[in-house]
Amino acid sequence: MKKLWIVGAALVAASSAYAATNVAGVTQTAANLITVVAAPATPAAVPAKVLTPANSPVDAEGLPWGAGRKTGPLGLIQQPVVETNFKADDLLVPAWGTGAIPQSGAPDVVGAFRFICMPGHVAKDDPIVFKNQPGKSHLHQFFGNTAVNAFSTYGSLRKSGDSTCNNRLNRSAYWIPAMLNGKGKVVRPDYVSIYYKRLPESSPACRIEGKACVEMPRGLRFVFGFNMGTGKSENNFYFNCDGPTAVPNHYPDLVTAAKFCPVGNRIGAVIQAPSCWNGRQLDSTSHRSHMAFPSYGWDGILKCPTTHPYVIPTFTLGAWYTVDEDLDTSGDWSEGKSTWTLASDSMPGMATQRPGTTFHADWIGAWDDKVLAMWTENCINKLLNCSGGDLGNGLQLKMRDDFTWNATPRLVDIPN
Repeated sequence: MKKLWIVGAALVAASSAYAATNVAGVTQTAANLITVVAAPATPAAVPAKVLTPANSPVDAEGLPWGAGRKTGPLGLIQQPVVETNFKADDLLVPAWGTGAIPQSGAPDVVGAFRFICMPGHVAKDDPIVFKNQPGKSHLHQFFGNTAVNAFSTYGSLRKSGDSTCNNRLNRSAYWIPAMLNGKGKVVRPDYVSIYYKRLPESSPACRIEGKACVEMPRGLRFVFGFNMGTGKSENNFYFNCDGPTAVPNHYPDLVTAAKFCPVGNRIGAVIQAPSCWNGRQLDSTSHRSHMAFPSYGWDGILKCPTTHPYVIPTFTLGAWYTVDEDLDTSGDWSEGKSTWTLASDSMPGMATQRPGTTFHADWIGAWDDKVLAMWTENCINKLLNCSGGDLGNGLQLKMRDDFTWNATPRLVDIPN
């Protein structure tokens, strides 16, 4: 039996993790002990699902779809295949050096797939909200695809860029508002943890929560968290603290969390993505309305809205920052006070918001199709407890050679 510590980064699927798809129930732990049971296994790639052509009224760019577009599982919309343009096998290694298969997630009811990302570049770009308009958005911290910019599409992400999330088999783009220290610098996160979970597609609960549990469709994109357009929050994020003198909890904003997170600890911004999809759109005018969160009905059962009946793997994203003296830890705040803030907390034409309350995230999926199928079919559908890019079939995403748990550099200049 082999034991692996993943410190401060593992978001654990506890016995109540399925309830965590209700946004009020998201869970985060600072440290997790994962037991990997070595077992003789012959790693085998999981073949991609057989797809059939169909037409659909709109694509991910909001443009008419042409003949020959492909549909996903159950005939649902998705972008056509963009083949991986490098040798994928070079970036897969035997899981934990042995080809071990991860242990079952039971008695939990969801399968789990986790990995760690390093921080990428910062830029005033947003290829979803301000597509083809470089420099138009507030400052963002990117991770995942290293080539993402204001002009990025599903196709361009699949064809270019390395990745700060294990390797370029995951060319998806993730971004959040940049963290500013109040003294002209950007505070980069030490690391970002990503945790996907969903019921196995064979679970009867899939037909209770919605029509079916399905895999991530190619080309899906969305924004979640605080809505900069309406000023409303989805209440799907919190701040936490991890470290030797930290007091972990779910805190509503940076100001409150900082009071319990002294210098030298790490403060985390944690947010959960929606899991209910309408099955008809890969994007929408609001970049949100094609997705929804499940909720508990009068019968106490978690269900997706009838307008969004397809359950996809939801993911929880946690960005973790080393606390320094520039973060005010008094627990008090007034406008103009020098402390850490998100770039979205103070915007032209908008009243300055309490630090951290505008937290949100954007995502464009751009996984290698075969790897996406591997972790969906094994980690999720076989109810396994996969961490560190373990694909659940004896293979694992190779980690970057330059991986570190500490941002280098930690502070960078705010770009013009």
